[in-house]
Amino acid sequence: MSTVSPDMAAKIIDGKAIARSLTEQVGRDVAAFVERGNTLPGLAVVLVGNDPASEVYVKNKALQTHRAGMRSFMHMLPQSTSQAELLDLIADLNANSQIHGILVQLPLPAQIDPVVVTNAIVAHKDVDGLGEINAGRMALGIDGIVPCTPLGCLKLLQSVHTDMQGKHAVIIGASNLVGKPMAQLMLREGCTVSVGHIHTRDTRALAREGDILVVATGKHGLVRGDWIKPGATVIDVGITRVPTEHGKTRLVGDVAFEEALPVAGHITPVPGGVGPMTIACLLHNTLQAALLAQNVVSRPDQKV
Repeated sequence: MSTVSPDMAAKIIDGKAIARSLTEQVGRDVAAFVERGNTLPGLAVVLVGNDPASEVYVKNKALQTHRAGMRSFMHMLPQSTSQAELLDLIADLNANSQIHGILVQLPLPAQIDPVVVTNAIVAHKDVDGLGEINAGRMALGIDGIVPCTPLGCLKLLQSVHTDMQGKHAVIIGASNLVGKPMAQLMLREGCTVSVGHIHTRDTRALAREGDILVVATGKHGLVRGDWIKPGATVIDVGITRVPTEHGKTRLVGDVAFEEALPVAGHITPVPGGVGPMTIACLLHNTLQAALLAQNVVSRPDQKV
């Protein structure tokens, strides 16, 4: 139980509500897109192996894709799938005009190089935004497909801040999936950006400088309450399942939530924060991919 007084607690950023609003907007935009005579957007999701958590995740993606009025194509491959076999499937999906977005669920089995697989997806269908072309476009400040999780984090921040110019954004975690693209997005917003990583000497001191603090390390409870600048906006990307004293499990983030509540100005919960936004942004990116495929110019509010 939290002991934080309601008038002292940070305001919770409701990722579920913001994701629901975005998904509904995507659904309306999909309907308008089809009414203009375009092909119904289609998303192909590829899962290699039988990891139960990944299976639940990709099935949820398929469900949300249908709810947004788009087609979903599921490809469930065995753990023993070779890299060559997976690349053959991607080549077929690249050539299929009914499929506008391709997502290969990570992690992949040890025999498959995720970098090779990601770069095999043509750039305009790379709805995860992780291929070299889209990553390069982001680094150069050129429009491209933005990785779903960082894009979701940005939209959560924009729900709190109408203008982030001049704010100090501190990102803890420098992965290609979240940390690096998040830094690029914050630079686009006019923030001063610092990135902490495994070799940072005093991560606590760095974190305390952040007007905006984005944490994506996969190490649950890493960021304590005294790591947070009073009034900062905290985006917790981490998600880990830990055991409880009753023999069950619960999901927790990289931020010690109860300690952060009386310090932060706004904070995302885990679950219910970044997670729903990642899927909503996947749907957003799939529509963007369909727009690219049809050579249709999107509305300004559909762009990052």
